[in-house]
Amino acid sequence: MRIGEQLQQRRATLGKTLQSIADLTAMSLPQVSNVMTGKVDSRISTVEALADAMDATYVLVPKHLLPEIQRLLSGKAIGPDDVPTAAERILAAK
Repeated sequence: MRIGEQLQQRRATLGKTLQSIADLTAMSLPQVSNVMTGKVDSRISTVEALADAMDATYVLVPKHLLPEIQRLLSGKAIGPDDVPTAAERILAAK
């Protein structure tokens, strides 16, 4: 997912308008819209300001760590999928 799409998703989750984001960042409404729709190639400082206005943080993740980050963010535990849960281990011991 591209950064503009992530910003749009965050804005929708918070129920904020483009105008409210523009007001918080002191950016023009067209500038905010263009960044979120990917119509312009923005500076990182612009993306950081937009993220901050939506109580989020822009983070650069090395590609080799991305699968673990995505797994963590999805709510899954870190590690192999086939590891039994604590409950399964207790029941198997009986």
